[in-house]
Amino acid sequence: MIAAPIPDTEVFEIAAPAGGDPSGDKPWRIYLYRPPGEAPAAGWPVLYYLDANAVAGTAADILRVQAAYPLGTGLAWGVMVGIGYPVEGAYDSVRRSWDMGPPPGQSYPPHTPDGPEVRTGGADGFLAFIEDVLKPEIARRVPVDPARQSILGHSFGGLFVLHALFRRPAAFARWIAASPAIWWEGAGIVDSAETFVSKGIASEGRVLLLAGEYEQKLAPFQIGAADEQTRRAGFEESRIVDNTREMAERLAQVPGLRPEFALIPGETHMSVLPATLNLAIRFAFGRDRA
Repeated sequence: MIAAPIPDTEVFEIAAPAGGDPSGDKPWRIYLYRPPGEAPAAGWPVLYYLDANAVAGTAADILRVQAAYPLGTGLAWGVMVGIGYPVEGAYDSVRRSWDMGPPPGQSYPPHTPDGPEVRTGGADGFLAFIEDVLKPEIARRVPVDPARQSILGHSFGGLFVLHALFRRPAAFARWIAASPAIWWEGAGIVDSAETFVSKGIASEGRVLLLAGEYEQKLAPFQIGAADEQTRRAGFEESRIVDNTREMAERLAQVPGLRPEFALIPGETHMSVLPATLNLAIRFAFGRDRA
């Protein structure tokens, strides 16, 4: 069987800095989508996105199909940089837990019988990798506009996007947090948000917070299922829709920051991914967003 390549996408790996990742300083796998034609004078806008193993193909197809018809879609071309891991599956749950979990973090039992202890708390190191290692490497490979950079994360990735916003608000011009795990580890990210807001420092940028309709209530096919009560209890704990909407309202207090919340109808926590990508790419590259 011949694996189909992802259109217009170069895949390469970058080693982790020594002493960073507790899983053994393994590399990140990078999915670099290059648009056709000449770059604008200022360089291409860029969308960085997490969990690339799961969604790189979908992201490439969304942009190459829609940006080719700008008058019908409102999309312009841009560079996309997916950050993933050297694994065959859609996710490396152990490494993403470390990379995307805000500090101080905690330790958890292995995800698999023979797997390692799972740790969180490495988000600052992951952000430093993106800013200090990955961004310069992308700029070396393709002309980019440093003033038009966006970042997208879903679930744990959405939590990381919020953490990055509060740590380095000038790192990106647009931030997309989809189904962010705001409730995680005692909802510590809410305290970080409150501190960020209380500083009263102007922070230019746009923030898109997304959630699916069925992330806080049962989808029709889940009603009567064997795990219905467990799922209901999970909704009460995570409050993904309410927490996401409330985060948008909280960030609206920051001078210059323009947050917006969108509820995506008919989608669960996992099925929301394609719709999230479509909205995120429009948010990053849409002509109406100039």
